Amino acid sequence: MKDGMGYGADGPGTVPDPLSYAVMERDRNTIAMVERAIDRAEVMLAYQPVMLAGRPDRPAFFEGLIRVLDSTGRVIPARDFFPQVEDRELGRRLDVLALRAGLAALAATPTLRLSINMSARSIDYPPWTAELERGLAAHPLVAERLILEITESSAITMPRVVIDFIARLQDRGISFALDDFGSGYTSMRYLKDFCFDILKMDGEFCTGAAESADNRALIRAVVSIAQHFDMLVVAESVETSSDAAALTDLGVDCLQGYWFGAPALRPRWRSCVPEAKTG
Repeated sequence: MKDGMGYGADGPGTVPDPLSYAVMERDRNTIAMVERAIDRAEVMLAYQPVMLAGRPDRPAFFEGLIRVLDSTGRVIPARDFFPQVEDRELGRRLDVLALRAGLAALAATPTLRLSINMSARSIDYPPWTAELERGLAAHPLVAERLILEITESSAITMPRVVIDFIARLQDRGISFALDDFGSGYTSMRYLKDFCFDILKMDGEFCTGAAESADNRALIRAVVSIAQHFDMLVVAESVETSSDAAALTDLGVDCLQGYWFGAPALRPRWRSCVPEAKTG
């Protein structure tokens, strides 16, 4: 008689160890939460400003970050659920909803520039492509104000697909950002071929830049590489005035982080971005 079911450390028919079981349960609960939120349309964007270096009053653009509501109505940030759903169709459905919300925000505010995250896995996902085409057909001018962010780890899984995708949509005015650069996946060969417009440095480089000579050396190297390939450099996870000043001195173009503002469901861009003149 078996004492349990499933797969444990010793193979089929054994009980998983407590830690593995807890992780499995967490993942199952997370997936169920996200599926429920999508089915009930309880998905939204939180907006965080990306500031021009040396101009803390001047956003260069905003990033729209996906959020879902759990069963109690609590807002859950992407870091708490996206790793569990990124490889699933749920991740693709979230990318569709993020794009839909972003295009609507761009259409509603003609002076807004907005970045939206997507996985490289969504490039060939028909509902995502259909959502983009519908949005651009209804409001063609939003393309020039839309930035699509693809993480380094995602881009490297299918480099040729990403390269072709970027080339196609850049011809239509859309910009691209390589997110989390430096997290350990991209080779310089791919960086040369990708032709991103914006390079966003992983926060591990940026946090503590004022105190760490090692971090500053790495940041200088990244800035130099980005300048060679004509890419705008954004420093992520900027949380102190001293880091903001150090990053600005190192030649970073834009700064993003809690020092300038947390992601907010009430879009700060309504007060930061000038309204378009009418009449």
